[in-house]
Amino acid sequence: MNGEAVIRMEQVWTCFGETVVHRDISLTLHRGEILSLMGSSGCGKTVLVREMIGLQTPTKGRVELFGESITEADEAQRQALRNRCGMLFQSGALFSALNVFDNIAFPLREQRFLAEGLISQLVRMKLAMVGLRPEDALLMPAELSGGMVRRVALARALIMEPELVFLDEPTSGLDPVLSEEFVNLLSELHQELGFTVVMVTHDLNTLSELGSKVAVLADHGLAAYGSIAEVLESDHPFVRRFFHGKRAELIFKSTHYESSN
Repeated sequence: MNGEAVIRMEQVWTCFGETVVHRDISLTLHRGEILSLMGSSGCGKTVLVREMIGLQTPTKGRVELFGESITEADEAQRQALRNRCGMLFQSGALFSALNVFDNIAFPLREQRFLAEGLISQLVRMKLAMVGLRPEDALLMPAELSGGMVRRVALARALIMEPELVFLDEPTSGLDPVLSEEFVNLLSELHQELGFTVVMVTHDLNTLSELGSKVAVLADHGLAAYGSIAEVLESDHPFVRRFFHGKRAELIFKSTHYESSN
């Protein structure tokens, strides 16, 4: 990891009419880091991600992506920045009418500048990268297990060789074994490829294994922000409830995070 900021948010406010969703949020994510974005349902996690990638403009404040102001960019510039990103949607969000090969190839075909022969090579490379067999390319989403769906979705998210990957609840709905296998795969690919990650998650096991930096949204702002150890020191009531229950204490003790509180 170097010091280059991949995402920088400065004093971001988000309002819908008189309703304040975010108040004065500032954070920076550097190249190679993993940011785990946490908070209760309805706290604005998805809205914040949309602002990071330029799909939504904050009411006030500045958002930079790869060192460029995405809040001031025109749509063509925003799209060029988005093309450097990949997205793994919650539950995979595969196209049910397309087989595995066509799901993974979809982002490449949308760009319309690669020959089918090269697309085929790239898809098969990504299948192997996520631990799937060449023959799996012909399967339909309905024929896949939950773990396979996530692997296909991850292959699709990585097909454009993104520098920044967004993960929306990547282990939601998976049993403990499949969840652990998928987290291990993510960790290996992150180390091998060096991409930066923004991960929306409620799963403390996933957080403890992957999160190098944590942002906790509550009361319209950042209730805690920093390393896991720093977040564990927060006195905010939501953070205390979420990170200091019996299950949380077992998870963080087993992974050697310590809190003096």
